[in-house]
Amino acid sequence: MAIPKVEELRVSVASEPNMFTGAVPKADWQDTFTEFKEGNFAYPAKPEMVEYHGFPNSRIWSPDEDDWKLPDGWEKIILDGLKERLGKFRSLKLYMDICVRCGACADKCHFFLGTGDPKNMPVLRAELLRSVYRNEYSVGRKVLSKMLGNRPMTVKVLKEWFMYSYQCTECRRCSVFCPYGIDTAEITMMMRELLHLVGVGINWILEPAANSNRTGNHMGLQPHTFKQNIEFLVDDVKDITGIDVTPTFNRKGAEVLFITPSADVFAEPGIFTFMGYLLLFKHIGLDYTLSTYASEGGNFGLFTNNELMKKLNGKMYAEAERLGVKWILGGECGHMWRVLHQYMDTMNGPADFLEVPKSPITGTVFKNAASTKMVHISEFTADLIKHNKLKLDPKRNAHRVPTFHDSCNPARAMGLLDEPRYILDAVVPKWHEMNENCIREKTFCCGSGTGLNTGEIMELRMRSGLPRANAVQDVHEKYGVNCLANVCAIDRATLQPLMEYWIPPTGDDPMATTDVNVIGLSELVGNALVMDGEIENRDQGLRFEELVTDDTEG
Repeated sequence: MAIPKVEELRVSVASEPNMFTGAVPKADWQDTFTEFKEGNFAYPAKPEMVEYHGFPNSRIWSPDEDDWKLPDGWEKIILDGLKERLGKFRSLKLYMDICVRCGACADKCHFFLGTGDPKNMPVLRAELLRSVYRNEYSVGRKVLSKMLGNRPMTVKVLKEWFMYSYQCTECRRCSVFCPYGIDTAEITMMMRELLHLVGVGINWILEPAANSNRTGNHMGLQPHTFKQNIEFLVDDVKDITGIDVTPTFNRKGAEVLFITPSADVFAEPGIFTFMGYLLLFKHIGLDYTLSTYASEGGNFGLFTNNELMKKLNGKMYAEAERLGVKWILGGECGHMWRVLHQYMDTMNGPADFLEVPKSPITGTVFKNAASTKMVHISEFTADLIKHNKLKLDPKRNAHRVPTFHDSCNPARAMGLLDEPRYILDAVVPKWHEMNENCIREKTFCCGSGTGLNTGEIMELRMRSGLPRANAVQDVHEKYGVNCLANVCAIDRATLQPLMEYWIPPTGDDPMATTDVNVIGLSELVGNALVMDGEIENRDQGLRFEELVTDDTEG
């Protein structure tokens, strides 16, 4: 399905409040039917992926067909699954009971802003599950059923769950504005988990999750391929800087195990971020190793079910124990850090076989990681800068005028707000914040997280990413911002096409695809580092672009 031109989509977003019907719904929301058509749903999971994970009802099916080939008794399977989870997760029971449907969250969701679909209001998306919950478990449900909006579990309801639980990136922006602190992302997670009980899921989540379980990373790279990709980046670092960086693999007894999202190893622009890691570790002489078996920080189990999330998180710690490291350093990732900070202790338990992380360079003890034993690269780098352990020349990034995108999970799930900004202050001559209503805890999502960064829903992704793109365009026009810095691999993958769509190039460069390129924070660090023994008058950045030197003007 072709994506509309920018101006066409702008008009559509502004004038057509519902992307499926093209008009404001005139019927009650319960009487408005979900319409599946090519382009507004992600492709269902392949049968072999369903079987690999041990989920039931593997088959070939399509959401735009009437018959979803559900198993006999599927309604009971769903309701029994809901009952089990209500008993297991206190948060789910709480969120089902306390919402007063005030609507404070309604216009805070990027999917609602981009599609105009009322069922994308977080309060109504949650009501898709809550209405079934009330029908089964609420007091007086038989007497006041219709008045309360209760609904039995039907095929229509199941199809709504599938449509709208995959139009939520679980970014949790709505929870910031909820007066009761309801985390609608938890409700989305439960709807997805219940759908898997009857074999309803999407392939762009289950296949990467299977790859992560089988080979250690979501792309399915074999250990030797993972190692070779990094060796290619080592060669590039040598060509650009003249420095030999020497990462080790699967080395027992290293002080630190470094784990990063695998996208940083094989895809642009993430590979430039990884090159920044390599230079930083060389610069400080860090004793670290990489694992070719736990080669993925991202956790696609977060988008699937709690058991898979626990299993994939456990792989990192099993490898840390096998290698005998003291603690783990983690790269720029989003969902890895939400799992670690919000689920680690109750899922896998404190990693007591590791030490509380202590920087071998500054002596700083990271007490916030006393349980997880894992430190974010931005925390680590900010601490190095604070203790004057890095030789930096911010003028080398003078060709970059960044703004900073707070990635949802590091920002809202772990509170990583100030450290990236502290780093930016040190590695670029100037940068500019976006509007205060869409940064820090209130940050807008990239629009394609939680396994939604798949090509068949590109129009939906461009719609949901519009709020973030508008904020970037604002600082681009006001201050000449030309790059969007962030600390998340999914953001680096999804924000680039978003920028290319909403902020197309206006200059004369025939190779340019946008006026604002996406960049990892550690890439900016790598560019700014002045390395001992580097090429004299080094004039290339990690993308082989021309850097500013003493002989050039910024």
